Amino acid sequence: MDDSSTAQRIAKSAAAATPPAMARQIRGLSDRAIAWLFVTPTIILLLAINIFPLIWTVYLSFTNYRANRLNREVEWIGLRNYERVLTDTDIWHTLQVTAHFVGWTMFFQVIIGFGLAWLINKQFRGHSFWTTLILLPMMLSPAVVGNFWTFLYQPQIGLFNYIVAFFAGIEPSSFQMIGDVNLAPWAIVIVDTWMWTPYVMLICLAGLRSIPDYIYEAAEVDRASKWRQFWSITVPMVLPFLMLAVLFRVIENFKMFDLVVELTSGGPGSVTELASINLKREAFEKWRTGYSSAFAIILFVTVFGVANIYVKALNKVKQR
Repeated sequence: MDDSSTAQRIAKSAAAATPPAMARQIRGLSDRAIAWLFVTPTIILLLAINIFPLIWTVYLSFTNYRANRLNREVEWIGLRNYERVLTDTDIWHTLQVTAHFVGWTMFFQVIIGFGLAWLINKQFRGHSFWTTLILLPMMLSPAVVGNFWTFLYQPQIGLFNYIVAFFAGIEPSSFQMIGDVNLAPWAIVIVDTWMWTPYVMLICLAGLRSIPDYIYEAAEVDRASKWRQFWSITVPMVLPFLMLAVLFRVIENFKMFDLVVELTSGGPGSVTELASINLKREAFEKWRTGYSSAFAIILFVTVFGVANIYVKALNKVKQR
């Protein structure tokens, strides 16, 4: 039996299985209409999951609503919640802690990530094995990483403390990384850097391998030194990839929650209390729902505005 006969039989079977009215309706629709017919349920679901909560949060930010007092009459208080947030010293302290965390993690991840990508791009013997090994931390759950590093930071049995104590010449029990007010912020920076530097490395590696070989060959013909090639070819062509990695990581670090909660729970005191942790406490421990909604909107507008400016700068770099 030839292929044309088989195709005709399949078409007849499909036509017989489709109700005549539905078949006429489908035949009367254009390809674009059929595409919208399948896409529309997904769009509605996404709007219900993302847009409605955002609109509801904006509404609550203008009220004195408290989720633990459902019988209380909701009062419209205008911009009072926003005024309280912007004049709250605790909020500004939280933002300062968040800025310290985001700034230093980005600094270390960019430097180490780009360095690792540059080394692996040399394609030395066994580079595939080392690439896979380096990528392992970012494949783990943040909660697992937090628990893992909590044991490493333990004063009595923590391996990290023993290593630092050995080089510093002090007793391991006297050194507390996550229990010290001055060291705890650096503890979460170290863990986040260990976990997410491979992500930056991977994007930088993609950028390095996208550079055509003939550009380096032309530079060698012009007798450009390796240092000159690095600053005039490698860095400019990898910079858009690096900026994209920084954008993704900054947005994620502004939302960082589970890793820090497992490590320090925002302590000791409030030295590692990031904006996300403070927001959770205001909303679900103090039950200041309207106040926390205003804080959430301020964070959203801040991150969105900074990201928008950053994307414009990224587009200018890509057009060079």
